Amino acid sequence: MSGPQRRRWLVTGARGQLGADLCRVLGAAGVQGDQLLALGSDQLDITSSASVQAVFRDFEPELVVNAAAYTAVDQAETEEDRAFAVNAGGAALLAAAAARTGARLLQVSTDYVFAGDADQPYAVDAPPDPRSAYGRTKLAGEQAVRELAPGHGFVVRTAWVYGATGSNFVKTMARLEQARDTVEVVDDQRGSPTWSGDLARGLVELAASTARPGIYHCTGSGETSWFGLARAVFEELGADPGRVHPTTTEKFPRPAPRPAYSVLSDQAWREAGLTPMPHWRAALRRAFAEDRAAYLPAG
Repeated sequence: MSGPQRRRWLVTGARGQLGADLCRVLGAAGVQGDQLLALGSDQLDITSSASVQAVFRDFEPELVVNAAAYTAVDQAETEEDRAFAVNAGGAALLAAAAARTGARLLQVSTDYVFAGDADQPYAVDAPPDPRSAYGRTKLAGEQAVRELAPGHGFVVRTAWVYGATGSNFVKTMARLEQARDTVEVVDDQRGSPTWSGDLARGLVELAASTARPGIYHCTGSGETSWFGLARAVFEELGADPGRVHPTTTEKFPRPAPRPAYSVLSDQAWREAGLTPMPHWRAALRRAFAEDRAAYLPAG
């Protein structure tokens, strides 16, 4: 397959955390002007069949990255129909359009499709068993892409994503570092923090590669707990990480259950010849070096 700069790219959810970084990575790779159509949710409602069909008809994308999603994990417990419309219905419409036109579709998914009770990294073919409404709707999106676009659809699961755009855990910790003397953070949930800048680069590489359609995992390498990530954020801020204290999930109940173990195996990614993702700690350091101000509280 020819390089990314010679193809027509469609990015949905382009104003969000991942979408914004996708646009930056594509721009740096020379994808610009009439080669890139980057649409926010206010510009393209992926739950509208007419809107999706119109975009595919008028722009004729060759590579599509669906970064649009309903990601309010707790709110989805009471708004599962709304979450399903975006995460599953929207994915199905994009997959059907990709199958009709021959476009490659990358559907971004999540660790929440698993139960989170494993003790070793989840392989791409591990049985899904979502425990939350959000996880169920994202799994339905995966299934729609694989069923409707078997020769053109890629499912890319990721986890613990943070970036310069929007709200995320890293920004929350940076705000709390200024607001509180100490912070309690759960130490019994483990995963692989993923910088959206690295994730975007991985998605662009996959889309422009000769890898076979299927399921892939793309997260930062290594693993830690939310407590470990919070301490690392404090270190990047030049603050004392000892101000971060460990606690348990039980002490911070949430409407949606969180996976206790979210580490995803990158074996399929590496076997496809794709560039392994950097270690999560080095990625956090680079994220702060690239745009430190983006992670700090306004004012």
